Amino acid sequence: MTRPRLALLNAAHAAGDTSRNFRRELDADLVEFRLVHGDRPDGYDYDGFVVTGSASSAYDDDEWIRAAKTWCGEAIERGLPGLGICFGHQLLADVLGGTVEAMGEYEIGYREVEKVNDDPLLSGLGDRFLVFTTHGDAVTELPPGATRTLENEYGIHGFRKGNVATVQAHPEYDTETAETVTRGKDLPEERIESVVDGITPENYSRACETKRLFENFLGEVRERRAATADD
Repeated sequence: MTRPRLALLNAAHAAGDTSRNFRRELDADLVEFRLVHGDRPDGYDYDGFVVTGSASSAYDDDEWIRAAKTWCGEAIERGLPGLGICFGHQLLADVLGGTVEAMGEYEIGYREVEKVNDDPLLSGLGDRFLVFTTHGDAVTELPPGATRTLENEYGIHGFRKGNVATVQAHPEYDTETAETVTRGKDLPEERIESVVDGITPENYSRACETKRLFENFLGEVRERRAATADD
């Protein structure tokens, strides 16, 4: 069987690290679109799609964000499996009718999240596990009919609705990306250094457990492709 063909909707403003990380973690043929620069799919000939993180907010009224929402909405209507990461988690929540708002604070660094409902995306993960987080916005209200899958003291960290599954954290990050992103934040220097001090081989190794969700997602994509082929 050929590898799944996925649309990678790269929403990062500096897209290089994001592209490298997802290409490393997803064993699929990725057709990448750098959304911020006006690059976007012109059709839906994919087995699934992934929406990445971004420095933007899902509620920003930028043309590229509006266009991404329109494309994702149609992809969801067509039944394509979708995976949202951080900004992607928030954008897909918005597309599906949820609410995204500024938190008034910032969650950043290696932190634990708790599984509150079983989900195929999280198969093989424990009830609590370590992730790298960096966000100042959050999904504050789930889309109608969605199921919360992950949470911590900062709120909703993942949800599922139909063929769409999301996580707020960044399972794709390597330590280089985690440090680069952290040092680029407009936060007090002592907080930045505290987060960087936590980017250790031990924490990274623990957080690597979360990477299995990429293979879980690809399993869903393959199942959907096989079912569609049999119709």
